[in-house]
Amino acid sequence: LGHEKQKKPCPQISLQTPTPIRERNCGQSRRPREAHFAPSDAHPYPPGSFISPLLAAGTAPCPLGAPSPSSPAQGLSSSVAGASEQSKGGKWQVLQPEGPMLVAEGETLLLRCTVVGSCTDDMIQWVKVSNQGQQEIYNFKHGFFPGVMPMIQKTLEPLNCDYSIYIHNVTTKHAGTYHCVRLDGLNEHPGKKLDEGTSVLVKRAGDPEPDLWIIQPQELVLATSGDTVLLNCTVLGDGPPRPIRWFRGAGLSREAIYNFRGISYPNVTAVRASNNDFSILLRGISTEHSGTYYCVKFQRKPNGQYLSGQGTRLRV
Repeated sequence: LGHEKQKKPCPQISLQTPTPIRERNCGQSRRPREAHFAPSDAHPYPPGSFISPLLAAGTAPCPLGAPSPSSPAQGLSSSVAGASEQSKGGKWQVLQPEGPMLVAEGETLLLRCTVVGSCTDDMIQWVKVSNQGQQEIYNFKHGFFPGVMPMIQKTLEPLNCDYSIYIHNVTTKHAGTYHCVRLDGLNEHPGKKLDEGTSVLVKRAGDPEPDLWIIQPQELVLATSGDTVLLNCTVLGDGPPRPIRWFRGAGLSREAIYNFRGISYPNVTAVRASNNDFSILLRGISTEHSGTYYCVKFQRKPNGQYLSGQGTRLRV
């Protein structure tokens, strides 16, 4: 990949509660010609991450909170990584990233989920599967779930809704595979076998430093048509000898955006201001570019996908 192996331990990143952005505020805000990020009152870029001159100059947005870095490492509590799409009768789809993602103890985990073709709150819940069995994590219809907070539901486009959640103060008990589930209205809790979801790893305080971190510090980017947008990704460490790639969306329908192996894509360029910088610029964007973008590291086999960032939502 051409980036130097880090000889110093990877930094620990302390997260504070992200600030949800309400749809009505976004709709009333005046948007300048240059792309901008939704502001955050939580924290700046995490230590060790690259801040491009574009960000320093104010021509690219500021991050809405920094998600925890992601990385599989030896000694971590882990689970089986899986695919990321659920569907039913071709009428709706539940899209969530495959992972794996990693969060350190005490930090905040962002789990993303988009439901295509349905915006019914009382039909959506989150379920975690681990060696300890199956557990309901969050239910949009009822219940009290300490430490779990939904993002403010935002209609991305007609009948496309965001059911992402935050899990605060993560512990090793949060390791497992998370499923964003649309209920059929007959069963309060799905009894059938769940499709594969988002794999989550938890780094304990005494664990060795991972061989790779993927940091996507931007949760949400707001832009207008014609803007140039920077999507930030910092990769610390080496991992397996496979490329870093960018995708938009999740599941079988995800779209390849950029490959750092030298494959070019229209209107997309790599920043590469340092060996750790895997940020990209999207030029001349339109509403068709809206979606969630993931910075992903691959391996040969099994499973192909080695590690994923927590994603950046672009709204145009």
